[in-house]
Amino acid sequence: MPGAQVLLLFAGLASAAGGRQERGPSAASIVAVPNGGPWGDWAWPEMCPDGSYATGISFKVEPPQGVTKDDTALNGIRLHCSPRGARDGGSAVESQSGRWGRWSEPRWCPHQGHLVGFALQVQAPQHRLLSDQVAATNARFACSDGQVLEGPGPEWGEWGSWSPPCPRAVCGIQTRQESPRGLKRDDTALNDLRLFCCRG
Repeated sequence: MPGAQVLLLFAGLASAAGGRQERGPSAASIVAVPNGGPWGDWAWPEMCPDGSYATGISFKVEPPQGVTKDDTALNGIRLHCSPRGARDGGSAVESQSGRWGRWSEPRWCPHQGHLVGFALQVQAPQHRLLSDQVAATNARFACSDGQVLEGPGPEWGEWGSWSPPCPRAVCGIQTRQESPRGLKRDDTALNDLRLFCCRG
C-alpha cells in the first residue's frame, strides 16, 4: 500500500477511535492486529525510556532452512527509541525474541518521524501431515509521515490489516512467543505482537 494511502487510512482510524490513550501496559494503550499466530504465550512488555518514543525498528529473522528443516522466519522485533527532537536512536528495547536468526540493521522513520502502527504477515496453521508451522513471517511498521518500514522476512503467508494507529507515537512493545520445543519438534518462534502508545 503506498505511503500516502497508509497515512490517510491511519488518519481515518485515529478520528474514529476518539478518546485519548494512555502510556503503559493497560488495555486502553494497546494497538494490535487480528491475524497473529495461535501458539505461545505473551511475554513481558518493554517501554521506551520516559521522554522518548519509537523512531526506528529492527527485525530478527531466520532465513529459509530448506525443504527438510524447520523454519521459524520472524523471531523478534526491536524498537529504537529517540528523545523528542533527536535525529537518531538513544536506546533499543525488545520484548522476548526467539533464538534463531540474526538482527537486521535499524530502519528509521524519515524526517524525525516516529512509529504509529503495524501489520503482520502470518502463515495460517497448516493442517497437512508433517507440515512446517511458521506463524509470523514478516512485519510492516507505519511512520507518522506515511512511510512504511518493512522487514526482510520471507514471502510466506498473508498480510493482515493494519492495527489502529497510536494517536501520538509508539512507546512500547510486547511479543507472543512459542518457547523452543526441543530436538526434532516444530518451532514457530514469534506468533503475535502488541504495541503500546505514548501518553501525552
